[in-house]
Amino acid sequence: MLHPSYSDLMKVVNSDALPGEAPVVNSRYSIVMATSRRARQIISGEEPMVNAKDEKPLSIAVEELNQGKIKILSEE
Repeated sequence: MLHPSYSDLMKVVNSDALPGEAPVVNSRYSIVMATSRRARQIISGEEPMVNAKDEKPLSIAVEELNQGKIKILSEE
């Protein structure tokens, strides 16, 4: 099981949406795409924004998203 869960990650990402606005993320697909893109950036040499001791790039990307270090932007 993924920790944090997809629903927890969606809450973090959508926390910036104002009441009455559409959420930034409606599906797990958006979470997967954002974290995989960030993991590829880390693999190519970008520094992690969280304390990352011997963690895999995808785990680092998920933790960055969970801590609000990276944002998912809507296509609009």
